[in-house]
Amino acid sequence: MEFVLASFNRDKLRELAALLDLPGVTLTALGDVPGASAPPEDGTTLLENALIKARAALALTGRPALADDTGLEVDALGGEPGVRSSRYAGENVTYADNNRLLLERLRGIHGVNRRARFRCVLVLTDASGKEVTAEGKVEGFILDAPRGEAGFGYDPLFLPEGGERTLAELTATEKNSLSHRARAAETLLASLHKLGRWVP
Repeated sequence: MEFVLASFNRDKLRELAALLDLPGVTLTALGDVPGASAPPEDGTTLLENALIKARAALALTGRPALADDTGLEVDALGGEPGVRSSRYAGENVTYADNNRLLLERLRGIHGVNRRARFRCVLVLTDASGKEVTAEGKVEGFILDAPRGEAGFGYDPLFLPEGGERTLAELTATEKNSLSHRARAAETLLASLHKLGRWVP
């Protein structure tokens, strides 16, 4: 069976493929589907955006669709960048662009006042109309400067609470043991087990 990941982000595809690892299921990026385009992410919450993406991918392909919407919430910025995390510095920007803007907005704010969290919402839907949702989060702090070469997005700036290394300084295995996306995937898999769908 083939699932379509409702995203053009190869980094998300790599992480989710490792985290879910459903027997007999392959995960294909929406970017590999001819004629695919991303729907407008105009929801006001992560769940709304994930539902928009999952439903659009299902309608386009007819295959079960998995969507991920993830946001970084910084308390000192009133929860920004939140649902606009991937577009914080504008459309079609790089991870570095978003990181620079975040650091600019946090200039003069230090220590515990830089508390933040990553939140991830996953939605899996299929042609039967069933939609399974899951959420995961990890608390932490935003550093004054990026550290680490692994990961993606805001990972080089995010220090998990109680840790000494940023998400970008962890190995893929280490990150996948504690990240927001890992926790959402764990919850999703537990729900699928209860439903008896797609998992043994």
